[in-house]
Amino acid sequence: MDAPSSLGDEPYGRPETAEPGVVRLLARNPSPFTYFGTNTYLVGERELVVIDPGPDLAEHVDAIVAAIAGRPVAAIACTHTHRDHSPASRALKAIIGALIVGCAPLLLDSVGPRADASFDGDYAPDRVLADGEAIEFEGHRLVAVATPGHTSNHLCFAFGNALFTGDHVMGWSTSVVVPPDGDMAAYMASLDKLRQRADRIYLPGHGPAVTKPQQLVRGMIGHRLQRERQILRLVGEGQGTIPAIVAGAYPGLDPRLVPAAGGSVLAHLMDLERRALVHRQGETWTIARPAA
Repeated sequence: MDAPSSLGDEPYGRPETAEPGVVRLLARNPSPFTYFGTNTYLVGERELVVIDPGPDLAEHVDAIVAAIAGRPVAAIACTHTHRDHSPASRALKAIIGALIVGCAPLLLDSVGPRADASFDGDYAPDRVLADGEAIEFEGHRLVAVATPGHTSNHLCFAFGNALFTGDHVMGWSTSVVVPPDGDMAAYMASLDKLRQRADRIYLPGHGPAVTKPQQLVRGMIGHRLQRERQILRLVGEGQGTIPAIVAGAYPGLDPRLVPAAGGSVLAHLMDLERRALVHRQGETWTIARPAA
């Protein structure tokens, strides 16, 4: 997680070619969690699919409609239901009439009050895609690749040998995994799933394209395993609260990112607890001792 290093000349609202047959539009919602903003993608030429319409900003919705330029839209596809990815789907559907497809809606009351702040509770897809299901348009196929972990309902979308990775894999930052909906074991399994694929390029929800995807995924898996070992070491040294682990594992962290780092630490700890490597007593975690 890193804050944007500069703002001022980003191409907000200007269509840019990301790949043959793929146009990117950048939403004006920069933050430490969204980098310079959310990437919305228009896939296709004569007929389109819009991927991740983004936050419900009138300026961004207008830019999408202008870039569509009257062409038919087969679907508005959402990778997941964080508020920076799916809310504009409703405004866009009202204007162009296309169906909303992709990830499943998230039952917020099943994952606790924290989810209400960051999840789009009004997301209402016309069609939910399971792993391997496809949107057919203009002789193309956009295939859903289930990648739970960052959120339980996260999907990537494969288009030929390009993969739209949402927030699952980004080149500028590691993905935040925050319980109760975020799950570290699921996230690691989804990373390994992508490691076994042969995609040529990743087009993420934030930041630039990833042109060496397998190298990045291997590095991300290694980073998470290293973080796990670091957490186990800190717990073993008696630094068994989340604030203490965050202070030891993320020195010099931007204060705005401390809650997210604490959430990722909790996700690691819950995974380690399931594997009987740590034990929780109240707010304190200790190394689990083998049974006598």
